[in-house]
Amino acid sequence: MSLLRGLVRRPWRLAAEASALLIAVVVAFPLYWMVLSAFKPAGEIESSEPRPWTLAPSLDSFRRVFGQQEFGRYFVNSLVVAGSVVIVSALIAFLAATAVTRFRFRFRTTLLIMFLVAQMVPVEALTIPLFFTMRGLGLLNTLGSLILPQIAFSLPFAIWMLRGFVKAVPDALEEAAYIDGASRSRFLWQILFPLVFPGLVATSVFSFISAWNDFLFAKSFIISDTSQSTLPMALLVFYKPDDPDWGGVMAASTVMTIPVLVFFVLVQRRLVSGLGGAVKD
Repeated sequence: MSLLRGLVRRPWRLAAEASALLIAVVVAFPLYWMVLSAFKPAGEIESSEPRPWTLAPSLDSFRRVFGQQEFGRYFVNSLVVAGSVVIVSALIAFLAATAVTRFRFRFRTTLLIMFLVAQMVPVEALTIPLFFTMRGLGLLNTLGSLILPQIAFSLPFAIWMLRGFVKAVPDALEEAAYIDGASRSRFLWQILFPLVFPGLVATSVFSFISAWNDFLFAKSFIISDTSQSTLPMALLVFYKPDDPDWGGVMAASTVMTIPVLVFFVLVQRRLVSGLGGAVKD
């Protein structure tokens, strides 16, 4: 009987695995084409009959990318912006999630609803008000004009996600810590923080990707001082309406992707447990 059930279930399992493989191929193909185009010589990129392979890989596109004098500065600026957003948003989100979960105060539910509403507002609708805000603060043409909005937009999602992790930590653990003489700050940083750290990693990944790939704010707030530009703006150097350098665009995009992949590899284990809500009693 068990063998018969296995035979019946196997086609469904094979179908599910085949579907997952097909989806993975569809998702990965644009990345493959980007990397392939970065290594293709100019003649093959501009060919009217594109092929999904190349027999003459070339590094000319990467030479043009790294030959740009400002490319290194753009790369460092992107690291500063993304790193600042990840660290500051994770710290604030952890403290805010703890506050709305562990404490009872007036308008707590209203505050949580406001977090949801903030997620529903499109970024494009707030770009102009943010521009005037950054101008009023004197932050235009500085990295601060990119860091502050990214922190503000990443916080609602991070707080909502971390709220579940903080709530999953049993109250008995907190009471036991207080009985043993631990202060509130010691419980917060030495006990609660390590338990919700996988959730912090998961939210940090989304914050990092959003800040690293941001083009709208970089284009809107960095107006004249190109030394404060980030990597997405570097793509405009190779994209010209009359004669776009697609090899340079693809090579620069490939270079932009590498830090994201490295970040994923470094936090992979924590990310999996964070998305799975791994907080054990």
